[in-house]
Amino acid sequence: MAQVVAKAKRVGGSIMVTLPKQVVELLGVTEGDVVELNVQLPRRSFLGALRGLGSFTEGDRADHE
Repeated sequence: MAQVVAKAKRVGGSIMVTLPKQVVELLGVTEGDVVELNVQLPRRSFLGALRGLGSFTEGDRADHE
């Protein structure tokens, strides 16, 4: 099990969260695997950890056809 703080982004009508490479390698996750997520919004006091991450731009959008 691994704990990750990630920023969600919109892809079409869905919201996507990516797993960092280190977590993928640690857990041995491969494309097509089913994963279980426990989602919660961080407390306000934790948001400083995201400082410097910056806002996503249109260029960050993953286009799926």
